[in-house]
Amino acid sequence: MRKTGTGGLVYSTEGGRMCPACRHPVDACVCNAAGAAPQGDGVVRVSRETKGRGGKAVTVVRGVTLDAAAAAALGKRLRTACGSGGTVKDGTIEVQGDHCERVMDTLRKEGWVVKRAGG
Repeated sequence: MRKTGTGGLVYSTEGGRMCPACRHPVDACVCNAAGAAPQGDGVVRVSRETKGRGGKAVTVVRGVTLDAAAAAALGKRLRTACGSGGTVKDGTIEVQGDHCERVMDTLRKEGWVVKRAGG
């Protein structure tokens, strides 16, 4: 582990992801900034992306203002509705494949305000 002249953490393999505010591992964060729900305008945006994925399409859901556990549960429900895999990371939900309409319908049924983003 190296530290810069200002004392900031450059790289560490000990704890995995680090909280940007308190510099502790996310699992042991003392300030809870990493687990806080992101602030938004109340609109969930659904888009389709292929960049950096070898041409494979991924449906991306942004703007969900939930904590990490609730976002993971919502991601699970969306993946089940689409019958595909995916992940929840950095405040976004990714569902493998082009399932924008199906995801939007599922979110509307759960009471979210949904918009299609992108093309």
